[in-house]
Amino acid sequence: MAEFLSGNSVWLYFLIFFGKITEVTIATLRIVLINRGERVQGAFLAFFEIIIWLFITGTVLAGFQNNPLKIVVFALAFALGNYLGSWLENKIALGLITVQVITSEESADILTNQIRSDQIAVTVLDGHGMGGERKILLIHLKRNRLNATVKLINRTCPDCVISVSDIKMLRGGYIKK
Repeated sequence: MAEFLSGNSVWLYFLIFFGKITEVTIATLRIVLINRGERVQGAFLAFFEIIIWLFITGTVLAGFQNNPLKIVVFALAFALGNYLGSWLENKIALGLITVQVITSEESADILTNQIRSDQIAVTVLDGHGMGGERKILLIHLKRNRLNATVKLINRTCPDCVISVSDIKMLRGGYIKK
């Protein structure tokens, strides 16, 4: 085994490449989970992440002076793992968000009814802006519902202002499961 790990086999490069991609992807998901308050799941992923990291990094360090290609493969996999981790996290869409919509008083009623008919809770506030009286709609929802909700808002009220913020914690309210 030690001979394989310090050798030049094409399989060794595949092991380094895909192992590092897996490790960095797990690391990205772990960081997101911890930042969103999911410490137990983050710690669970950290266990597997560090096992893979130790194995892959040890493999690269074994004879890298004589085989610089290991370093290049390791670095490429690190970069690709970051990309894949962030892509996967975006697809999984963990966590909660607040969508804030600023619109005219006329459009607010129509938009509020549309949003509520899609089983999404919305709070409507009065606002005063440079353009006059406005309505501010506050919507809390799971991140995986963002794209559909923004499409609904754009379809109903194309001239509104939309901002989205991550939520670390939410207590109370109504969020569809």
